[in-house]
Amino acid sequence: MQIEIGASKRTLQGKGASRRLRGSGKVPGVIYGGENPAQSIELDHNGLYHQLKQEAFHASILSMDLDGQKEPVLLRDIQMHPFKLKVLHVDFQRVDRNKKIHMKVPLHFINAEISPGVKLSGGIASHVLTELDVSCLPKDLPEFITVDLIDLAAGNTVHLSDLRLPEGVEIPTLGKGENLPVATIIIPRAVAAEEAAATVAAADIPTTAQKKEPVAKEGEKKDAGKKK
Repeated sequence: MQIEIGASKRTLQGKGASRRLRGSGKVPGVIYGGENPAQSIELDHNGLYHQLKQEAFHASILSMDLDGQKEPVLLRDIQMHPFKLKVLHVDFQRVDRNKKIHMKVPLHFINAEISPGVKLSGGIASHVLTELDVSCLPKDLPEFITVDLIDLAAGNTVHLSDLRLPEGVEIPTLGKGENLPVATIIIPRAVAAEEAAATVAAADIPTTAQKKEPVAKEGEKKDAGKKK
């Protein structure tokens, strides 16, 4: 299901106009790209603020209704107030369905709790990357990419080349020869210390072959001589 967002064309420019716009519950923005020139727009703040909470809103082709005319766009930039829960400005880019786009897509990690590194070794799954820059046609853009950690052992790492990508999706970084780490299993210091202590304790316990006969006391030796 495609996410829709409503906007109106904005004619007044400048800091003063933007300040008054925000005071009326609106957010100034701009839409650019494609064959048409950049267009200043305004959006309802509350509606936009709630949509920004959706992960898919940041990594999907959106349908913008601009004064009754719909067109596909991508969210490209957001400016937030330094300490208030308030959107100050937003940028959108028009989408050409026949041209590849570059987009950051979130990573969803699964099966970490049953991986050998966590279940057997007491490790913790560390997410080196949480999103990934991909290249694809707009129709192939995924909302997220799944990273399966089910076979990951302690000390091992999942790299970009290990990911299963949807059809038509590419990772530009790999094309540059940068096979970056995505996730790994690390062993906490406390667990590592316990394992080391257990290993040392096991080494100190003598085996049956190592046990020696007790040494007889001096009196016992004399008694043994008299009996003979």
